[in-house]
Amino acid sequence: MSVQQEAGVDGEALEVWIDQDLCTGDGICAQYAPEVFELDIDGLAYVKSPGDELLQDKGATTPVPLTLLTDVVDSAKECPGECIHVRRVSDSVEVFGPDAE
Repeated sequence: MSVQQEAGVDGEALEVWIDQDLCTGDGICAQYAPEVFELDIDGLAYVKSPGDELLQDKGATTPVPLTLLTDVVDSAKECPGECIHVRRVSDSVEVFGPDAE
């Protein structure tokens, strides 16, 4: 079963955001998906825009490219701070992360 099938999101647009209040700065996310996540000088992880710009606003989201979905989901699953949230764009329902059903 694919990651998309597991979440019931075949073909749906997904976005990811990080709750910096819970981030432990371990950098696992940046190791799994450096195209999407980056540690900043403050030691916390942030998402990056499709143009590779670090998005530091609280609650900033970025699209999850289909080619990186497994890496982003693995980041959410392995994150010790449980601070990575992946949700559907259409209805903002979390499909991976601490608030996923």
